[in-house]
Amino acid sequence: MTDTNAIDAASKRLALALDALEAAVERRQDADLGQLGLSDQLQALGADRSQLASDLDAVSARARTLETTNRDVAKRLDAAIATIRSVLEAHDH
Repeated sequence: MTDTNAIDAASKRLALALDALEAAVERRQDADLGQLGLSDQLQALGADRSQLASDLDAVSARARTLETTNRDVAKRLDAAIATIRSVLEAHDH
């Protein structure tokens, strides 16, 4: 092989290696962009989760308040019913 042929062969190998390197860099950049997208999505999901947890806490507190109010109203209704019954029974006698 002559020096020119050896240089041409080496140049071709170098060009192929550079092409492979360029392709690897592009794949890495695509992967990094994908990773950034996933990171953004993860942060958004975290924010959504925090908001949902806050909303759930508020709704749970409201439900406890409504349950307490419901029990109070039920007691008052029971007392009113008992009073009405006693008045009706006293009136019937």
